[in-house]
Amino acid sequence: MLKDFKAFILRGNVLDLAVAVIIGAAFGKIITSLVNDIIMPPIGLVLGRVAFSNLFLNLSGKSYLSLAEAQAAGAATVNYGVFINNVVDFLIVAIAIYLLVKAAQSLERLKPKEPPASTTRECPYCLSKIPQKASRCAYCTSQL
Repeated sequence: MLKDFKAFILRGNVLDLAVAVIIGAAFGKIITSLVNDIIMPPIGLVLGRVAFSNLFLNLSGKSYLSLAEAQAAGAATVNYGVFINNVVDFLIVAIAIYLLVKAAQSLERLKPKEPPASTTRECPYCLSKIPQKASRCAYCTSQL
C-alpha cells in the first residue's frame, strides 16, 4: 500500500496539481491586495469616501462607528462590505484564469500539427500504394 501511495504521489499530475495549488494561493494573496489596496480605495473615493471593508449592518441595535469596534464589542453584524471585496476578488481571479486559458488555447493552435500516421506503403516491386498490413500486392501480386 505504501508503494502504491508513493507511485501515486510521484506521478506528474499530482505534483503539477500541488504546484498549482501553491501558486494559486500566492496569486490569491496578490489579487486580494490588488482589490483591497489599489482598486477599492478609488472606487470608495468616487462613491463618497466609502471604505468598503468597513461597511456593515449592525444587528445588535446599538450604534458602532466601525466594523472593528462592533466586532470588538461582540455585536452581531452582516459584513456586506467585506462580501463586496470578496466578489471583486473572485471576478478578477475569474478574468485572469479566463485570459490564461484563452492564451494557452491560442498557443496550442500555433503548434505545428503532426502529420497523421500513414496507412499505406509502397510495394517494393511495382511501387504501387498498398495497405500497411498487406502481405501480397494487389497490383503485381508479389509476396511481401
